[in-house]
Amino acid sequence: QGELVESGGGLVQAGGSLRLSCAATGVIVNLRTMEWYRQAPGKQRELVASISREGDRNYADSVKGRVTISRDIGQNTVYLQMNSLKPEDTAVYYCHAAQRGYQPEYWGQGTQVTVSS
Repeated sequence: QGELVESGGGLVQAGGSLRLSCAATGVIVNLRTMEWYRQAPGKQRELVASISREGDRNYADSVKGRVTISRDIGQNTVYLQMNSLKPEDTAVYYCHAAQRGYQPEYWGQGTQVTVSS
């Protein structure tokens, strides 16, 4: 049984930075595609960034150039470094481990990011 636990969210002023962490247990982060999603109030959950097993990174156009996804294999943790934050980045951010073969997908519980103007 896998578990993802996010941390690092909080309240920050526009232009500030945050680093979100996703600590995984029962899921090996470099053997899965790992993703960060976000969901703002009244909006659908959207993909923010992903990192494949091979280390290929992809970003949503809305965050490209401001956000970096990375992983620490030793810590079995995935990170989302967010810089130049904007009020429109305000959302609950979720870590996601994609399904792999017969192994199910997993979601974290989410961490709130609030950017004040």
